[in-house]
Amino acid sequence: MDNTILIIAGIAIGAIIGFVIAKVLEKNNASKLIKGAKKSAASILKEANVEGEGIKKDKILQAKEKFLELKAEHEKVILSRDKKMADTEKRIRDKESQVSSELSKNKKLNSDIEEKVNDYNHRLDVLEKKQEELDRLHKSQVEQLEVISSLSAEEAKSQLVESLKGEAKSEAMSYIQDKMEEAKLTAQQDAKKIIINTIQRIGTEEAVDNCVSVFNIESDDVKGRIIGREGRNIRAIEAATGVEIIVDDTPEAIILSCFDSVRREVARLSLHKLVTDGRIHPARIEEVVQKTTKQIEQEIIEVGKRTVIDLGIHGLHPELIKMVGRMKYRSSYGQNLLQHSREVAKLCGVMAAELGLNPKLAKRAGLLHDIGKVPDAEADMETPHAILGMQWAEKYGEKEEVCNAIGAHHDEIEMKSLLSPIIQVCDAISGARPGARRQVLDSYIQRLKDLEEIAFGFNGVKKAYAIQAGRELRVIVESEKVSDQNAADLSFSISQKIQTDMTYPGQVKVTVIRETRAVNIAK
Repeated sequence: MDNTILIIAGIAIGAIIGFVIAKVLEKNNASKLIKGAKKSAASILKEANVEGEGIKKDKILQAKEKFLELKAEHEKVILSRDKKMADTEKRIRDKESQVSSELSKNKKLNSDIEEKVNDYNHRLDVLEKKQEELDRLHKSQVEQLEVISSLSAEEAKSQLVESLKGEAKSEAMSYIQDKMEEAKLTAQQDAKKIIINTIQRIGTEEAVDNCVSVFNIESDDVKGRIIGREGRNIRAIEAATGVEIIVDDTPEAIILSCFDSVRREVARLSLHKLVTDGRIHPARIEEVVQKTTKQIEQEIIEVGKRTVIDLGIHGLHPELIKMVGRMKYRSSYGQNLLQHSREVAKLCGVMAAELGLNPKLAKRAGLLHDIGKVPDAEADMETPHAILGMQWAEKYGEKEEVCNAIGAHHDEIEMKSLLSPIIQVCDAISGARPGARRQVLDSYIQRLKDLEEIAFGFNGVKKAYAIQAGRELRVIVESEKVSDQNAADLSFSISQKIQTDMTYPGQVKVTVIRETRAVNIAK
């Protein structure tokens, strides 16, 4: 028992001693850790102080650099301001010197002017005294003359004027009589000389338009393709162009007949395209005719431009240029209108130069003198072509001399300048050349136009063409407005209108065509 207690007591004492030793060891370790931590903190603080000093130096350097930059910029601003102030002061000094010099000049001028004014006043006084002296002497002389002649001044003046008037009148009458006789002897001879020289210098060929054109083909097999199955192709061409196509036994040729040369040219070019392409059917025919019509319109403009360039005419209005181009497809008494107008323009230029007038203005009036013969749909057909041409020239800004020359070249209005009789004479010269004109053709073409106009006077008429030299009138109507029964009545009405309103040889056949189409597109 005692041993057990001793053992337990020894164990307890050992445990206490171990605990005390552990505490002592733990205390030593803690002190070591605290010392290590203090050393670490001291080193960290030292490094932080070193780094802080470096950052501080960097910031101080950056601040110094920024300060230097701001200082330099400030100095630049101050220098520019100083420079501007110096420039301004210099300009002010220059202005002051200039003003002072101007003031000195003005003072000098004022003094000169004052001297001149004084001199002028002195001379004026002298002149007034001399004038008074002269008036006094003149009055005394007049009084002496009145006493000598026993006439007053007014009576002497009237007698002198009457004697001078009689003498001047007799001399003037004698001078006028001499000049009139001289003009009668030389005027006709000089006029003939000028006209002959002008004609000799301007020589052109006579151009006579016909009413038919010949379309040449490679072989007669093409004729069948142009005619088409049951004649549908040739009917489509005639309906689209208004030209009669004559296919006969003439080898390798087809005749195109129409009084309108524009239609004839459209038909000729369309046939050429169709034959070259090889596709000939009604739909293709209409497409080609439309394209060819646009091509002819463009060609008309190009012809007008080339004509005015060739004649040296500038500044012509585009609409007048277009009218000049349309002259190519018009005729006057069988004479091509463009060739006639070009010839008249050249004749006018030469004659104006011979007479000392403006040749360019004369050419301009000569070229435009017959533009009234190419009217559009809106023109008044009853107005003479000279007046119509004058109205168009005025509308498009031509000079008064040119407009008067156009309107007066057939004596419809009074001539107001020497240019007008020149245009009239040159127009007569061009038309009077042997073989240049045929009087019958103009009336024939007018009759064909009247035939077409009668047809257009009825409702529902879409197209009307006079063919076969006016022996047939082919009328194409709109199917929506004219029925089959109305087509027969329309044909009769047109024939009766032609019979009552027109004078014509032989008979006129009126053919009314009504066509219905159904078109769909497959996609």
